[in-house]
Amino acid sequence: MWDVAEELKAMLVFAEHRYYGESLPFGDSSFKDSRHLNFLTSEQALADFAELIKHLKRTIPGAENQPVIALGGSYGGMLSAWLRMKYPHIVVGALAASAPIWQFEDLVPCGIFMKIVTTDFSKSGPYCSESIRRSWDAINRLSNTGGGLQWLTEALHLCNPLASQDIQHLKDWIAETWVNLAMVDYPYASNFLQPLPAWPIKVVCQYLKNPNVSDSLLLQNIFQALNVYYNYSGQAKCLNISATTTSSLGSMGWSYQACTEMVMPFCTNGIDDMFETHLWNLKEFSDDCFKQWGVRPRPSWITTMFGGKNISSHTNIVFSNGELDPWSGGGVTKDISDTLVAITISEGAHHLDLRANNALDPLSVLLARTFEVRHMKKWIRDFYDSAGRQN
Repeated sequence: MWDVAEELKAMLVFAEHRYYGESLPFGDSSFKDSRHLNFLTSEQALADFAELIKHLKRTIPGAENQPVIALGGSYGGMLSAWLRMKYPHIVVGALAASAPIWQFEDLVPCGIFMKIVTTDFSKSGPYCSESIRRSWDAINRLSNTGGGLQWLTEALHLCNPLASQDIQHLKDWIAETWVNLAMVDYPYASNFLQPLPAWPIKVVCQYLKNPNVSDSLLLQNIFQALNVYYNYSGQAKCLNISATTTSSLGSMGWSYQACTEMVMPFCTNGIDDMFETHLWNLKEFSDDCFKQWGVRPRPSWITTMFGGKNISSHTNIVFSNGELDPWSGGGVTKDISDTLVAITISEGAHHLDLRANNALDPLSVLLARTFEVRHMKKWIRDFYDSAGRQN
């Protein structure tokens, strides 16, 4: 964005989403209860952005008659596409990077996400995903033996001793670690979720070459693999199973949004993926949400609001997806029309194209960025052309 802004002589504006960072409508009480959280929705956030753009045009000299382009990655990419759909008179186009706008209801199979995670691991080492697939039963067996919980605590260097009711939580934490690695499998060292080496999954898979070993050896290998993610900098004394990312990415706000509008069905079967079987269970999900937030999800609201797959009446959106990114399973990966276009980055993980230029960038991301800028220039040209005609 910095490079492109310079090239297009653009002003770059980062708008903070309500209920994230410092934008707390009720200060410290913003997350107190569902009454205070009522105003945390994607529609309200989009309206904020529309208001902000109008305000900037009113108050910044020279901005009034200029085109505005929306950019975003991940949930920000979804907002970017939706802003263009809902406020086409306010933004001339949108770049929606790694935006899973179809990860809702049954628009895509619920197992696609974990299938892509698994493919990333199996491509990075011949027996890598198989080792992970076998680790779940190994954990189950070890946790049922005398002294097994203490052995697991020590072998995985956990900060707190495991009790038998922690085993599901432990497995969820390990699974989430593999998911996060798939999202940030970048071609150079990075620090998005955690400080990591280049191509971190390749590094992880060096420890997972042999699935046919004893349970205890397999788990020692799993520890080495986890340690790449949690302790690449060598600072961690122990691993904490209640945290998977370093910085606060606003997981409170997202958890509430997932429990209301952002209802994304995920499932695994242990055959097409390397995880234990877990079917998508809306009732269970709804009960968890009610317990945590006092709200119940509305699984079909997003498709009602934003059209699901019926979006061909919109224009000027570039959808980019990385083939390594599990979120690409819920993204738009084929052109819908001449102006609703998709580009796939074969060596890209989660919104690699939005990250700064890097000498190690693969050709596929350089081409994607050129493609994106070409479309932006056309939107800007069209804007000035039509403004010229109106005058």
